[in-house]
Amino acid sequence: MLLVGGGASHDYKKWFGDKDQEILKELNPAWVDYTENLDTLKDGLPDWDVVVVSANKPLPSEARRSLMEVVNSGRGLVVLHPGLWYNWGNFSVWNREVCGGGSRGHDKLGEFAVNVTNREHPITAGLPAEFKITDELYYFEQDPAGTPIEVLATATSVQKGKTYPQVFVVKHPKARIAGITLGHDGRAHDLPEFRRLLQQAVVWAAGK
Repeated sequence: MLLVGGGASHDYKKWFGDKDQEILKELNPAWVDYTENLDTLKDGLPDWDVVVVSANKPLPSEARRSLMEVVNSGRGLVVLHPGLWYNWGNFSVWNREVCGGGSRGHDKLGEFAVNVTNREHPITAGLPAEFKITDELYYFEQDPAGTPIEVLATATSVQKGKTYPQVFVVKHPKARIAGITLGHDGRAHDLPEFRRLLQQAVVWAAGK
């Protein structure tokens, strides 16, 4: 498992690096790594079964190509929190084809309820029907022209009065792709429900 982070508005090393490595090493202590040096992606990602993307920093063309090779080769991908933003105007295929949409806004950081709408899927299995989290409620919108998604959990914005997907799978023809909008800081990453979601999303993306 390779975790790819880095960018603005989050403590990437602390939460998407150290903490998520801790969470995922419970699955496999030997094969979890984290990088914010996107130049290291220029030679491709041949050795990784699952790539977890939380980065929102500029992506070099070689990194964009390597990420698409992961998708088109049928490997696993988990797109986490800032990775689901509309970050890259020069990489529109990411949101349209890989994520099935994206977010351009969110509620202020605060507590809200996540409603698990499909508790039978391997990613959400064992979760309660509802759990509370302190996070940024992302306004994730499906792209009508994008790859379809299957929504597994939602949350309703008090500010917008609208319900948005929070956990979903992308029905890509080749890759196994999971999206999790949650994860701003430690109040998410330390939450048992988030830890379970992340672990089960990675296992599902790996085809296990």
